Amino acid sequence: MARRGGAAASSSMANLLGVALVLAATAQTSARGGGGGGRHDYGMALSKSILYFEAQRSGVLPGNQRIAWRANSGLADGKANGVDLVGGYYDAGDNVKFGFPMAFTVTMMAWSVLEYGKQMAAAGELGHAMDAVRWGADYFVKAHPAPNVLYGEVGDGDSDHVCWQRPEDMTTSRQAYRLDPQHPGSDLAGETAAALAAASLVFRSSNPGYANQLLQHSKQLFDFADKYRGKYDDSMPVAKKFYGSFSGYGDELLWASAWLYQATDNRRYLDYLANNGDALGGTGWATNEFGWDVKYPGVQVLAAKFLLQGKAGPHATVLRRYQRNADVFACSCLGKGGGGGNVGRTPGGLMYHQGWNNLQFVTGASFLLAVYADHLAAAGRGQAVVRCQAGPAARASELVALAKSQVDYILGSNPRGISYMVGYGARYPRRAHHRGASIVSIRANPSFVSCKDGYASWFGRAGSNPNLLDGAVVGGPDGRDGFADERNNYQQTEVATYNNAPLMGVLARLAGGGRGGLAEAAIKRPDNQTLLPPLAAAASPVEITQLNATASWKKDGRTYRRYAATVSNRSPAGGKTVEELHIGIGKPHGPVWGLEKAARYGYVLPSSLAAGESAAFAYVVRGRAAPPPADVWVIGYKLV
Repeated sequence: MARRGGAAASSSMANLLGVALVLAATAQTSARGGGGGGRHDYGMALSKSILYFEAQRSGVLPGNQRIAWRANSGLADGKANGVDLVGGYYDAGDNVKFGFPMAFTVTMMAWSVLEYGKQMAAAGELGHAMDAVRWGADYFVKAHPAPNVLYGEVGDGDSDHVCWQRPEDMTTSRQAYRLDPQHPGSDLAGETAAALAAASLVFRSSNPGYANQLLQHSKQLFDFADKYRGKYDDSMPVAKKFYGSFSGYGDELLWASAWLYQATDNRRYLDYLANNGDALGGTGWATNEFGWDVKYPGVQVLAAKFLLQGKAGPHATVLRRYQRNADVFACSCLGKGGGGGNVGRTPGGLMYHQGWNNLQFVTGASFLLAVYADHLAAAGRGQAVVRCQAGPAARASELVALAKSQVDYILGSNPRGISYMVGYGARYPRRAHHRGASIVSIRANPSFVSCKDGYASWFGRAGSNPNLLDGAVVGGPDGRDGFADERNNYQQTEVATYNNAPLMGVLARLAGGGRGGLAEAAIKRPDNQTLLPPLAAAASPVEITQLNATASWKKDGRTYRRYAATVSNRSPAGGKTVEELHIGIGKPHGPVWGLEKAARYGYVLPSSLAAGESAAFAYVVRGRAAPPPADVWVIGYKLV
């Protein structure tokens, strides 16, 4: 499974003429080509990106299945638990159905359709995209058999990883794991609620009865997630080391409420988004990472969208605070974030977070940048700029250009001239880390492949995979643009559904240009849209003060310095308390005092900070001469 690894998150659009110029450019670059050059066939890549999901299907395959080397699998899923859990998606190169990344995948597929469904229709792919959304949504309806019950996983990673088998041959455990009031999972239930709310919008016009069914499940799941709070990987420890919820459940509760507001226009969900922004981190977390675990930038872009569309109601002030953090995300991707929170880049220009499946963050960021840019441009009249901490304001066209550059890199415009989408271009990975693709199709050879035989005969073979995993996006290159096309190099060659889900939206946008998806007809718009005042500089109650070096010494020809710093809660007396305060420190070269190393996201203050209180911490840096202090910044916090 293409899990996240251990990257540290960091502190994380433009005039219409600029957008028009970018659209003209993308129209020219969408000419036929692909794989290694600067011109790409975005329509072809779009088709393949959607096709890939058919290779990940579990259950009884439909008559219009196009990936012909796959067959039915997982037909007894849920039977031992007395529930039908047949269907859904395998997350990556394995045979486990992990609910958390699957739900994020469905949310992002649905959002892609909602924003760029018209472009998908023009490319002849809207029906396939909707089929992909429904395959996941149908499964989640099954997995939610009662208001306060959600089945979150079928199979387990430990037993699966000692086997190398086609899904059609599975002999590993198919135990199902569930959430209920005694075993809560607000993050998983919240993400599933978001997925079903977004999916309901996809089918609102074409199948209103089905849309209503999805919406009913979404509402129940949101209420379950909010009433019975807890992390799903505490209730389902079997998932922790594969898809652990490191960011907690605050982002998923806000994410679900935002999607339910978009799907229903019910003020209850907007009130929730606004009233819980401080306590659940939506107004406090400004991060440059967006993916299956961290939803804050997605929530912040949705909140900014409501604001720009005149749907903020009495909560415009709070939604502006959300939008400031959306700006931080965009600026960090552009390299204008300041405070040490910019996204790294490879020499070839790829946004880089970590060695394990880095492209998941690239495709997610590219989608958010394109969507945010398009809604800023649509608002117009002074709204289409992003205000950055380090550098001039960025036009919406810059965000679109950055998203396009990242997609082009993935499709082959990179130092190696290789496409990281299987089946696209002349050069692409031939040995993806994927059980089904790497073993002869059961349709070609129905002989049973055991766990041992799979490893002995197929995993280690030097040749290309016998089955084409068409459209799959692999994990991608390392920080120096290096890539080894080896089946055992799972950090770079394993594929994942959540790599492709946001990419299909960006590809549709680049293939067709412009904006205006299915959501435009499905969501009620108020008539009294007004021009918003410019956003003021982001004001944070948390302030970090760097002090002078408190000690200095030499060792092995290098100078070491210890620097002291103070973090303060500048809220007025009687104000809110800062909790779960995460701090980033750029490359410390020794111990850090006063902070604890977080499981992710830098360092965490071990105690809360009441209004007016301060806490001190210190760290060590080194250099050839007198090293300056490190970049220190606030990653995120919650106010209670």
